[in-house]
Amino acid sequence: MTGFPKLRRGLVAILRGLNPDEAATIGSAIFEAGIEAIEVPLNSPEPFVSIETLARLLPDALVGAGTVLSAQDVDRLHDTGGRLLVSPNIDAEVMRRATHHRMVTMPGVFTPTEALLALRLGASALKFFPASVLGPSGIAAIRAVLPADAIVGAVGGVSEGDFAAYGKVCVRTFGLGSSLFKPGMTSAMVRERALAAVRTYDAVFGEG
Repeated sequence: MTGFPKLRRGLVAILRGLNPDEAATIGSAIFEAGIEAIEVPLNSPEPFVSIETLARLLPDALVGAGTVLSAQDVDRLHDTGGRLLVSPNIDAEVMRRATHHRMVTMPGVFTPTEALLALRLGASALKFFPASVLGPSGIAAIRAVLPADAIVGAVGGVSEGDFAAYGKVCVRTFGLGSSLFKPGMTSAMVRERALAAVRTYDAVFGEG
């Protein structure tokens, strides 16, 4: 099991739809704004090219893939230099390969059964998805039966406007997708959104 690394802020940028030719500028804008974890979902155009670019450009960032559904994709992610594996589900074979490569894992869960299975398979953190359906109260109810040190993340329909509500139930880790990046946005636009998320995070949880 690889633990979730200490980040200044519990924020993961989800760059769904990112094109390889914009990976460097978009990734740099996000990292410089103060978000240290970046995921490129595998249903993006040529995702492994973007991940390799980001991993080389930002060696101090936690870079990886989202929507990882097969062990073969885990191996490819490792070959590109990616260290973060995010999935919409919990799959034993995927988790075994990720553990073999000593990756940071954040599998998607929705129920206590899935959450406890993910932890048993060595998950670094839990991705409650879609968080907008469970809401803070739903995640809090499930969290009550999890180990106290389990890292819980809210992903799916979450923006900086939700940080305070989740913070009240001790959730400090978030995946930011369309509230941060959409295809066609310029790096300047993404930077402004990233800075806004960082400012709100720091206001709610204290500066990183």
